[in-house]
Amino acid sequence: PKHTHKTTKDDEESVHAMTTISRAGRLVRSTVTHVTRTSMVHNTPHVDRATKDDLSVLPPPTVGLVLSTLELNTMHKSWYDALQPEFNKDYFLKGSTDYSLKQFLLQEHKSYTVYPPMADVYSWSRLTPLDAVKVVILGQDPYHNVGQAHGLSFSVLPPTKIPGSLRNIYKQISDDIPSFVIPQTGDLSPIARSGVLWLNTSLTVRAHKAYSHAGKGWETFTAQVIRAVTSRADGNGVVFMAWGLPAQKTCDKIGIDEVRAFFNPSAHPSPLSAHRGFIGNGHFRKANEWLLSRYGDGAEIRWDILNDQ
Repeated sequence: PKHTHKTTKDDEESVHAMTTISRAGRLVRSTVTHVTRTSMVHNTPHVDRATKDDLSVLPPPTVGLVLSTLELNTMHKSWYDALQPEFNKDYFLKGSTDYSLKQFLLQEHKSYTVYPPMADVYSWSRLTPLDAVKVVILGQDPYHNVGQAHGLSFSVLPPTKIPGSLRNIYKQISDDIPSFVIPQTGDLSPIARSGVLWLNTSLTVRAHKAYSHAGKGWETFTAQVIRAVTSRADGNGVVFMAWGLPAQKTCDKIGIDEVRAFFNPSAHPSPLSAHRGFIGNGHFRKANEWLLSRYGDGAEIRWDILNDQ
């Protein structure tokens, strides 16, 4: 499936956004005006990473963290439209206790380095528009060391060394797909463009501190991302790969409809657990067989597309 979007009159209208942010213990009102939606990344279906021009309409980072401006500027339109109701909910923007996900992130960015970079928090949405999703692969939280996380679960940009979990993923793909040659890069963007949503349940992390942003609201948001996929009216269903207990619990909590989805649980690909059921699970072969049976010829994921780089 290919996502297309035609600019409408509504898209041309200026967006007026106002938020209240906390700065040095005082409430400060900040207004962003005259931002046209046609200039935003979410109207560009196949943007890999936000470029300098794409982000030229971003207000100061402190506002972008609290306001949905970050979502407007860096999230693909198909996802933004599906998830927009979440942006005004208490857990996301302003909770009843005056502490929300965005307020937490604001404080984290003031005091620590946070990964991935702001422009890449929603890169998964730009690489895999909602209407294009055929496979969902759930991770937990982003890599927390320098130069690793860029918004896709398990993926790293060159020249970063391929992490152990991704190396095991590559080994399993090579077992399932004879044409696949283990690449030297850990960048999974080409596979994402083919319809694989590489999604972490938590979208940010404090540098060098794993799971530091867990339980702050991202899990509620990404659960809605998954619901957006499963509730899609069109299409013949999707494949879910749930590796490790946390990913499986997430899917169980949401309630994956196994009539319309192919649910594949297994051990996590981490070197600590891959031998307990990930290696040999055949997930990549099974995914393609299921997609072929549901969608017909040409629906398979080209896992070996990484060899074209």
